[in-house]
Amino acid sequence: MARSIINRRTLLQGAAGAAALTALPALAQDGTTEFLPAASTIRNNVSSFRMLEWQNYFDNTRGGAILVDITSRALHYWSEDQSIYRLYPTSVPLSEDLTRRGKTEVVQKVVNPAWRPTASMKERNPDWPDVVEGGAPDNPLGTRALYLSWTYYRIHGTHDTRKIGRRSSNGCIGLYNEHIEELYEMAQVGTQVLLI
Repeated sequence: MARSIINRRTLLQGAAGAAALTALPALAQDGTTEFLPAASTIRNNVSSFRMLEWQNYFDNTRGGAILVDITSRALHYWSEDQSIYRLYPTSVPLSEDLTRRGKTEVVQKVVNPAWRPTASMKERNPDWPDVVEGGAPDNPLGTRALYLSWTYYRIHGTHDTRKIGRRSSNGCIGLYNEHIEELYEMAQVGTQVLLI
């Protein structure tokens, strides 16, 4: 049986495109159709996002589990009963010396956290304020924060969405505010966290 090749251009050209769209379910059932991008090249996802299995990183999901993959700049969350799985893009630390890896846990949850730069942050950036109050639109911690058992390390939101997907933090893991708000509701004090 001849294999038919369908690309976006074929699908979108007039009556032939309409006929091809109608035939798609039947073609998909016999497995003989290849769907190729218009330029006939396959592109990989630049962010390297991929779903992961919790069993490769945790013994169990008691209390929920958060895996932060520094390399792919992604945070994975599994609920205790494994009925919920989320994958979020993140910002990660600027350099290896600001990066911490290993096991920790959520020890506190804060809505509209106040931000205070550490002494080393102030040394690197002397113009930064001593504090940015919670709820301020330019608060570097965004709208929610999950404090980890490591001093000064957090998973938090950010008002600066350009930071997501980049090496841009001073050690913390940043999420879009809407993502940290969702994660905040699911995670609990005691949720296990692993940074790799």
